[in-house]
Amino acid sequence: MTHWKEILQNSVSDSTTLARHFTFDCSALESAYASFPMRINSYYLSLIQEVDDPIWKQAVPDKRELEDSVCMPDPLGEERLSPVQGLVHKYPDRVLLLVASECAMYCRFCTRKRMVGSSSMCISEQSIENGIEYIKEHSTVREVLLSGGDPLLLSDKKLDSILGRLHAIPHLEVIRIGSRVPCTLPQRVTTDLAKILAKYHPLYINTHFNHPRELTREAEKACGRLANSGIPLGCQTVLLKGINDDAQTLKKLFTGLLKMRVKPYYLFQGDLTKGTNHFRTHSSCGIKIMQQLIGSVSGMAVPTFALDAPGGKGKIPLTPDYIISRGKELRFRNYCGEICTYPENGDPV
Repeated sequence: MTHWKEILQNSVSDSTTLARHFTFDCSALESAYASFPMRINSYYLSLIQEVDDPIWKQAVPDKRELEDSVCMPDPLGEERLSPVQGLVHKYPDRVLLLVASECAMYCRFCTRKRMVGSSSMCISEQSIENGIEYIKEHSTVREVLLSGGDPLLLSDKKLDSILGRLHAIPHLEVIRIGSRVPCTLPQRVTTDLAKILAKYHPLYINTHFNHPRELTREAEKACGRLANSGIPLGCQTVLLKGINDDAQTLKKLFTGLLKMRVKPYYLFQGDLTKGTNHFRTHSSCGIKIMQQLIGSVSGMAVPTFALDAPGGKGKIPLTPDYIISRGKELRFRNYCGEICTYPENGDPV
């Protein structure tokens, strides 16, 4: 089996190399990847069947990335919410710690596309150390999410060191890792990596699949290896125009994830990230999809549809409107559109 480092080394990062595999207009994307880097490792490249298919759109630059007028460089206000470089403290009891500057594949819709894979992503041993010290000094922080870039692209030794230092903090109860590696480079999830991660329970991994074609045998093996190590897995999917913005595609994705022991966790409305406006749907699209999913698949396969509010205001659930009226009884519609009633007990709180 090809080593994951070799797969990563054989990545496409320019139009000339990509043109050896597909016929397309090179000039249409060159200016885009000059502003926002391209990296498509050989594994993820193999999932592309044709130009402009759902996998291509996630990985290959588009000239529309340079035409945004609505979006902003830092839509979630992360830089404003960073008390020390590389750490975001948005919620009272949890922080985001950036520990890696690169990803196995540079997603065209990435919230941090202004930084990832470029010199703007200033992550160092010192910034990580400063972040860990910040957590030690703030006893109200009970949970940390490791992100970047992709934390699972770090060496086993470095990841082990970071996790060990965090795990030793008495008031830190939970460690989470955000990683798209199980989807974009599943070969990275080795038995050695799984053993390292298993030392630091309670540890959770939220991964990221957007389309059923990403649910390959390799991805299933990677997720199975993590699950067998006792690591709960969730999936954070982004609703993307022309890729997964219909109920049938997402139904196949979410039920397929459950078979791989990955719980669909969030379906995100697209962020206002500069260079991603062509991926954004109207919010009504996601709400309609949720109405079609609820009741037609297991509740285990239904994520929360949410929007990460601009300016760092936090995640807001966007739910279908089932309630008709409130009073002595609650009147509502079920997933079939039938009107139902439920007798209330006592006064409203």
